[in-house]
Amino acid sequence: MKRIFLVVLLISLAVLNAQVRLKDISSFSGLESKQLIGYGLVVGLDGTGDGSSSQMTVQSIKNMMERFGLTIPMNKIKPNNVAAVMVTGVLPAFAKIGTHFDVTISSVGDAKSLQGGTLLITPLSTVEGNQYAMSQGAVSIGGFNTGTDKSKIRKNYSLVGRIPDGGIVEKEVVSQLMYNSELTLNLQHPDFTTATRVAKVINQYFSLDLALAEDGASIQIIVPDSVVVERNLIGFISDIEHLEVIPERKARVVINERTGTIVAGGNVSLAQVAVAHGNLIIEVRYQSEAINAGGISSSYEATDIMTEAEKARLLVLEATTVKELARALNSIKVTPRDLISIFQSLKAAGALQAELIIL
Repeated sequence: MKRIFLVVLLISLAVLNAQVRLKDISSFSGLESKQLIGYGLVVGLDGTGDGSSSQMTVQSIKNMMERFGLTIPMNKIKPNNVAAVMVTGVLPAFAKIGTHFDVTISSVGDAKSLQGGTLLITPLSTVEGNQYAMSQGAVSIGGFNTGTDKSKIRKNYSLVGRIPDGGIVEKEVVSQLMYNSELTLNLQHPDFTTATRVAKVINQYFSLDLALAEDGASIQIIVPDSVVVERNLIGFISDIEHLEVIPERKARVVINERTGTIVAGGNVSLAQVAVAHGNLIIEVRYQSEAINAGGISSSYEATDIMTEAEKARLLVLEATTVKELARALNSIKVTPRDLISIFQSLKAAGALQAELIIL
């Protein structure tokens, strides 16, 4: 009889009073990147492109040929070596004309593989239609997809690839970093306590009342006149980014039901609670037997089902930290599914003093 063993990973993360740099938990307004998208064609495929039923690919090829002065009937175009793709990329802040960045290529037709293909020059625009870059180059899929109709070998996913440095900036993004002699620092995870600490750290470093927490996400910073006169705004920002602060962390328990993984922060606490845990073990065995009656042989399968109910085990938890909670739950040897149910029940009972997140 085969047995399946499920492994539970319970990670206890102790909350240390570790200071982190402001640049790791926040960013300045005006440094936003832009998402770019475009539609293009990948050519040079070895018969793994879109089929003849892909009308958008056929139409795209026809339009491209007409730009070069060639007129071809649509019913004569065979797009087997061509694939229609969407091209996406992220334009970084302060990107100058001529700056290169990576782009991702994704098939939108019925192509079998983009292996060995080359992306033809494709404009990249924002959702508003503003064009900022162009892309072109050989597609790298990091694998292969080959074989016959009956036997195929594939490594990695061959319908999505990348072109390193395949995008080139043609139009700069105008970023307004400073407005009315003020900077705005935005926290990645808004929190009133963290915002207050950030403002306090900045004021202490410069010995001036420059920073003020506007809300739980934004801190307004006044740029001193001396910085403006000396044109040292970049150095002023660099000094702020390297300041360290202790961010406030919420008590969270994150559960991934698909993998049975549970990650809990060290500041998770419990109220005193009793947990009753019992299992019902079901064992199903199939057994084939042969019957010979009247010279006729036949067989049948008999199914035996046995159930065994374990006695419920009662455990009184007085854990105040995740380490104590993990030790207590492991002592009753719970399975991943049972452990998830226990956490959900603890939250419903009001005994789990933490936010419960289920992925």
